[in-house]
Amino acid sequence: MTTPSLPIIDLAALKGTPAARSQMLAQLGQAAREVGFFYLVGHDLSESARQETLALAARFFALPLEEKLAVQMVHSPHFRGYNQVGAELTRARPDLREQFDIMNEAQALPVAHIREPWQRLIGPNQWPAALPEMKTRLLAWQDRLSDITLTLLDAFAEVLGQPAGVFDESIRGAPYQHMKLIHYPGQPEGSSGQGVGAHKDPGYLTLVMQDDHSGLEVETADGWIPAPPLPGALVVNIGELLELASDGYLKATLHRVVSPPPGVSRLSCAFFMAARLDATVPLLSLSPELAALAEGPQSDPANPLFYQVGENVLKGRLRSHPDVAARHYADEPQR
Repeated sequence: MTTPSLPIIDLAALKGTPAARSQMLAQLGQAAREVGFFYLVGHDLSESARQETLALAARFFALPLEEKLAVQMVHSPHFRGYNQVGAELTRARPDLREQFDIMNEAQALPVAHIREPWQRLIGPNQWPAALPEMKTRLLAWQDRLSDITLTLLDAFAEVLGQPAGVFDESIRGAPYQHMKLIHYPGQPEGSSGQGVGAHKDPGYLTLVMQDDHSGLEVETADGWIPAPPLPGALVVNIGELLELASDGYLKATLHRVVSPPPGVSRLSCAFFMAARLDATVPLLSLSPELAALAEGPQSDPANPLFYQVGENVLKGRLRSHPDVAARHYADEPQR
């Protein structure tokens, strides 16, 4: 068995003895501050349910191309639906993956009610006619993953010495949910091997479920390290919003996915949770001890961060999906 390269956090310890809870919170804080990534166990997601979700993803990606293109993302101003290999960009380079994106299921706002560009992100998902069960099953799975992130967010409030519910105002009603089913085909000859280019995630937290194949890598002070699948575990990473809220005490970390070798396919499911689109990232008041260790959010002139959540999310969507941007956001400047 592969030796885990990231810390392992047991979510079930939150309901354990005071000593177990205290130890878990200390480990959680250290992992989020020093690495920004960790494996999560004790999350109550059964192995059968996890495998059923990956099997559903495999069935979708096995559909004829014309059926997948019927729900192509370019048809959606809300950035929902299918993308072919190479359609999504990371740092202006195409990613070697195909994927199916869903978000919160909602009605699109009437044009007369839209005051900000990010409000156009709100809307319905697209669903393939050939797999009518996908809607019920994926929305239910997305809600289960959302519940886990909310539990973790409460734990991070405690790690940061904040009052209970400090994030509630930013997520009240419904946090922003975004889930991807992802298929990485084997590298074609002469390819760059960029399954996904190096990037940070724009939300509060990300949960990743992997199949049996490796590919995810995390940047550390010692260089890039692999985050191979660990049986029963999710991979969790800190997003830009949590780094902003903690003034850099918690760390959003660059990560990437290397394409599998020729002839090998890799499946994963990634879930991203952010605050409500109409919210502003809370700026937490840290204790002097923690504030002394907060280095401030990392500044990247090529990737400005916005405290208004919808603006930060839309920035990433426009950069990643130039075809959707050209069709539905031609009047919006590049952020």
